[in-house]
Amino acid sequence: MGNLVQSSADRPVIDMTRWQPYSSVRERGQAGIRLRQDVPLQTHAYWHLAPNRRDVIGLLEEQSASRVPDLVPLRYWRMSQSAFTFFRGTALIMANDLAKTPVTGIPVQCVGDAHIGNFGIFYSPTMHLVFDINDFDETTTGPWEWDIKRLAASVEICGRANKLHADQCHHAVKACVRAYREFMDEFANMDYLDMWYDHLDVENTLDYFESESDGRRNRTLRAAVMKAKSKDSERATGKLTTEIDGRLRFKSMPPELVPISELRGYEDLESLRDRIHQLFAAYRDSLYEDRRHVLEQYHYHDTARKVVGVGSVGTRAWVSVLTGRDIDDPLMLQMKEATESVLERFVGRNQYPSHGERVVQGQKIIQTTADILLGWTKFTPRDGHTRDYYVRQLWNGKGSIDIDHLTEQSLTDLARMCAWCLAHAHARTGDSVAIANYLGGSDSFDVAMMSFADSYADQNDEDYAVFRELIADGTLPCSKD
Repeated sequence: MGNLVQSSADRPVIDMTRWQPYSSVRERGQAGIRLRQDVPLQTHAYWHLAPNRRDVIGLLEEQSASRVPDLVPLRYWRMSQSAFTFFRGTALIMANDLAKTPVTGIPVQCVGDAHIGNFGIFYSPTMHLVFDINDFDETTTGPWEWDIKRLAASVEICGRANKLHADQCHHAVKACVRAYREFMDEFANMDYLDMWYDHLDVENTLDYFESESDGRRNRTLRAAVMKAKSKDSERATGKLTTEIDGRLRFKSMPPELVPISELRGYEDLESLRDRIHQLFAAYRDSLYEDRRHVLEQYHYHDTARKVVGVGSVGTRAWVSVLTGRDIDDPLMLQMKEATESVLERFVGRNQYPSHGERVVQGQKIIQTTADILLGWTKFTPRDGHTRDYYVRQLWNGKGSIDIDHLTEQSLTDLARMCAWCLAHAHARTGDSVAIANYLGGSDSFDVAMMSFADSYADQNDEDYAVFRELIADGTLPCSKD
């Protein structure tokens, strides 16, 4: 296990409590500039390829040990489809690697898994389409550099998976990091509340990008906008449920969707239903009073286990369908298990009493317009191990990007939009003035990150090859069914 960074929650590798905030803008800016002496911008460029890393694959096995055993082969199958799907499932491996890289020590609320596939389109509470970060399972206080490095590497790896030329991938990465740097400087010069309320309007942003490229339409991102406009609880209900005797029941589509009445391994389904109701009762208590009022207008119908994502496969996730005024007024809620953030073993434990609350509070402070029904819950099953969950609407105008068919233009535009969101999250939760002044006005950091992303993409390719070998020889179980 020589390549693994050894740490504990009590003795983290990175101490995020050492940063001393400064009172004036001038002092904050000078502190950022001074950091360039301790951590020169070019030091972020370096990553040395470590071949045959069987030991880091052990981190995936460690995660799988606490997941639903029947779903572990599906997790590995989804990760095995490409070097990019593998990267999506290896946030813990990259966190382990990033713990060896230089940091300035300026803390932010890290996303923790800020790859390009974890950004998307959804409705704000005012029913406007916005683009923002949409996955917060790993969020906790940590170094801002780790988020931008994961994002930059994901742009390079995604470009390679789409068979773009090396120069095109490098261009997209550099455009992403430059956007992060420039937007961070813009936020650092805004009044705080103006910055806090700022948001990225999807269609206006695409209009601007297309005007920059002589009106060439970004078909991939435009298609995601159209898809988002049609995705809501009513459509989710039509796809996932059927009406039986005046009640909505989930369809059986194993392994992706399994109604609780069909789940194996549960001796007493009535007890399972009782635990689901306990989850809802505790979830209700996490909501503000006005949100509770909204929830109380809906009546419960049914629950199913639903497989979600790539890296999340195997964690426990449930979907429940409720109705309001009548059966044609559905609400679909997702309850997803929240476990320890992949960053915590390197930066220390978070301040919240449960991981569900960590995810929810992290999302609220990072995201511009959080779901009004976002909350958390927990319960203790018969094995005595308390499980934390967070709850949100399943489809709320959610439009995922078709990242398997990106051109250079669509990859670059998407990367720039992700960079805006990441800079905004870090400016809301960290010292934007210090970070902006550390990054400076030249492209030194952009070039360094382009080099890092290229080198780390090579590392990901090497790790993916080892992963595939372990599947081929039967060491790791892999199955679509």
